[in-house]
Amino acid sequence: MKKMNNLKFGILLGMFIWSSVQAQETPIVMPGAAATCIGCHGPQGISNSPLWPNLAGQKKDYLIKQLNDFKKGLRKDPMMNPMVVNLSEADIEALGQYFSSLK
Repeated sequence: MKKMNNLKFGILLGMFIWSSVQAQETPIVMPGAAATCIGCHGPQGISNSPLWPNLAGQKKDYLIKQLNDFKKGLRKDPMMNPMVVNLSEADIEALGQYFSSLK
């Protein structure tokens, strides 16, 4: 009976450890391409000016679409279009991931 209790305890302990490890989020590192973005949108994705939107907490897919639309000229903005023209697909993906991870 003692072995059964030890086994149950071991299983429960293992489940607890596994769930706590799974709950921890891996911190997202600011991509190098964000150096330009933070000038207007802030390092935490919160703009200091009403002229520029907050990026923090926006959905990743939304951010990626907007950046791609600026890059392709489908969305026009005299400041944004030149900012994104040289971004790679990987840069755009990383920016979407980074700013969507901020709260």
